[in-house]
Amino acid sequence: MTDALFSTDRLDRARTAAAAAGLDALIVTPGADLRYLTGYQALPLERLTCLLLPVDGDPVLIAPQLEVPAAHASPAGRLGIEIAGWQETQNAYTFAAARLPRGVGVVGVDNHMWAEKLVGFRDAMPGVRQELAGPVLSDLRMRKTPAEVEALRRAGDAIDRVHARMGEWLRAGRTERQVGQDIADALLAEGHERVDFVIVASGPNGASPHAEVSERVIERGEPVVVDIGGTMPDGYCSDSTRNYVLGEPPAEYAEYHAVLLAAQSAQTDAVRPGITAEQLDAVGRDLITEAGYGKYFVHRTGHGIGLETHEEPYIVGGSNRPLEPGMAFSVEPGIYLPDRHGARIEDICVCTETAGDRLNRTSRELQILR
Repeated sequence: MTDALFSTDRLDRARTAAAAAGLDALIVTPGADLRYLTGYQALPLERLTCLLLPVDGDPVLIAPQLEVPAAHASPAGRLGIEIAGWQETQNAYTFAAARLPRGVGVVGVDNHMWAEKLVGFRDAMPGVRQELAGPVLSDLRMRKTPAEVEALRRAGDAIDRVHARMGEWLRAGRTERQVGQDIADALLAEGHERVDFVIVASGPNGASPHAEVSERVIERGEPVVVDIGGTMPDGYCSDSTRNYVLGEPPAEYAEYHAVLLAAQSAQTDAVRPGITAEQLDAVGRDLITEAGYGKYFVHRTGHGIGLETHEEPYIVGGSNRPLEPGMAFSVEPGIYLPDRHGARIEDICVCTETAGDRLNRTSRELQILR
């Protein structure tokens, strides 16, 4: 399943895009960009690992000799990429630079390259200009292939199964941390390889969009925001938020949750090719503002998702980027009343040729647990 996601087509498209951007080569160190291009989830070590992808020439994966077996065992080893190992006594940057074709004058480096590695390449390639490869690679990664969409759908199904079990753990008298640990265990049991985050924000903690789990005891009658996500074995991520209450909710909470649900539903229904990120943000923001809660919607509508939980495109005011088929992103408006409570509803959506495909299928209604 993992191998089907990674192919030499990605390398070819990256090479073409780099050439169009005026780059002679890409240098990509461990992270989501390297995994996207090669399938290799390399360890981010002090020892240099990087992909050299010249516009004119064959790719080479540079790795410490100690890590060469792991590189061969990854999808990179089955893509026919040359894997060159350097020894402990060698200068890794000089070793890598020597594998680039003659005449390379401008290289694109991945946006998350460590500073020490950036400087190492600078010293090993005097006179070669370094530019960010982000604009090239993010433009490729934000348009998901059908195989990637199916990977995100599997991730969405897995996170849905966890939300469907919330009644097993979310009970009065338990702490946020206790519930959070149960959720984390369930994320792994339902198919995730890694837990990326667990937010269990009860009562006034729900007014903070990025609240951390705490020792706060959850009480009856108070709302709880549960925002959870993880990474699947193939590297693709999940992210979904639902709202729960133990017993009857406060009247004002039920009122603004209904507003939020209407806004989020309108936004997911509005997803289609050609609508801009700013326009999609406004669909929900305008409804929330008209209902009198505009100042309590304090963040963007959403973020792209794929091999990272947060990546392009960002659904935010000021972005004139039109949505295109294959773009995958969250739609997660929120309303947060300081010192009282808050709510957020989040689904992952994919823009199709004609509309939007919502990958999370659990109910978006306020879930009342008895």
